Amino acid sequence: MIRTRIPAVLGAALTLSLGLTHAQKVDTIVIGVAVAQTSNTALLGQEQVIGARFAEKFLNGRGGINGTPFKLALQDTGGDEAGAINAFQNLITKDRVVGIVGPTLSQQAFASDPIAERAKVPVLGPSNTAKGIPQIGDFIARVSAPVAVVAPNAVRQALKLDPKIKEVAVLYAQNDAFSTSETGTFQQTVKDQGLTLSTVQRFQTTDTDFTTQVQAVLNARVDLVIISGLAADGGNLVKQLRQLGYKGLIIGGNGLNTSNMFPVCQKLCDGVIIAQAYSPAQASAANQVFVKEYRAQYKKDPPQFAAQAYAGVQVMVEALKALDRKKKLSTYDLDDLRVALNKQILAGKYNTPLGTISFDKEGELIQKEFYVAQIRMKDAKNGSFVYLK
Repeated sequence: MIRTRIPAVLGAALTLSLGLTHAQKVDTIVIGVAVAQTSNTALLGQEQVIGARFAEKFLNGRGGINGTPFKLALQDTGGDEAGAINAFQNLITKDRVVGIVGPTLSQQAFASDPIAERAKVPVLGPSNTAKGIPQIGDFIARVSAPVAVVAPNAVRQALKLDPKIKEVAVLYAQNDAFSTSETGTFQQTVKDQGLTLSTVQRFQTTDTDFTTQVQAVLNARVDLVIISGLAADGGNLVKQLRQLGYKGLIIGGNGLNTSNMFPVCQKLCDGVIIAQAYSPAQASAANQVFVKEYRAQYKKDPPQFAAQAYAGVQVMVEALKALDRKKKLSTYDLDDLRVALNKQILAGKYNTPLGTISFDKEGELIQKEFYVAQIRMKDAKNGSFVYLK
């Protein structure tokens, strides 16, 4: 696939317009984290902040970058494109970061990643799973597996739980790039499995009343419902499906893959199936250390969004350590370090909580192990993800 190249003259002009120079020596290593801390997307971003901060504390406690601590600069992207653009601009020009872990949503990534690409700042998407993210440019990669790889596992697992499934309803947030990408994968998987796609219903991530969509599902008499949305709207949709009488299996997409959804649909979250790119039971030594330390601090298992944000910070730190062993980071100009870091990220192999990961030449994640979990609620507030075989 052809990747966008920026002509040298234009690139220089864009660099100047961002307030950068070619003589900024690196004094402190700052890694940017741009995730949603407010808005309806905050239910996901809050877990990412925890994962990134945990990585900062844990990795600095183990020596940082060959004995030198690094810092995180956090910017709130909110839930829209403008927030992500502003966060990226601040990280690049004001915080002078060497790289960015973010943003939370694929919709935001399509707007903000080109800014980093023009400034030649490496980006690792922690939860950007829509089609086309790594192809935005040479400096864009992700530690989140593409939806086309992860989502079909949930449908196959649902068929194991109920082989009699024939009729399927699909609902998705039409104003969210990830949800529209994910539902395409789900709908194709339904057809590939020989199932009937009985109804497709659209909604907005800002919606709270889903009566029309739920009634269409009930009228279609389906055996399986698949929802692609975010935690708040998705949780409310699950709740209203159950309240209005739907009794079949429900699959939630990656946007519902958070325990922050539990207070939304409460006991009615029980039984929802979600494919995941992370499991606390993942057998690697790196994950077991991560889980042990995370449990000790937060008294619960780490969720996927925290693990992916942690992995994003870890990859940048390990790549910086590799560079520092070749040439001290303090001798680099900031622009040169960003370029060198991007090359090192793509060249490395990393033992993370997600397992051993690496990247192809376009920045696409190479990851081998994936999982499917089912929500089990203990009461109206507390639940857990039970991993299925």
